[in-house]
Amino acid sequence: MEEKELISKVYEIVELARETGKIKKGTNETTKALEKGIAKLAVVARDANPPEVTMHLKPLCKEKNVPYVEVPSKDELGAAAGLQIATVSIVVLQEGEAKKTMQMVLANLSKE
Repeated sequence: MEEKELISKVYEIVELARETGKIKKGTNETTKALEKGIAKLAVVARDANPPEVTMHLKPLCKEKNVPYVEVPSKDELGAAAGLQIATVSIVVLQEGEAKKTMQMVLANLSKE
């Protein structure tokens, strides 16, 4: 799966999980969910400004063994999360209807 397709699938997961499962939005909520070990997927925007805001998330995901995906746009991530504003990170707690898409994306991530 090429990167563009992967990213569109990740946005799809966020939207579906928002509607039929459960997500947490924002760096603080993302960090808390990761530390508690309840996150199934972390999605972080590459265009976070300043980048230091999200720098701790990738190592934390690695430590907690949670899949980590970067997307190019905090605006698009915010929109997928159902927000009127941009967000630099979200975590999926329950995938809901996004289960199949999430399995496909995770299978692709494990190949990298």
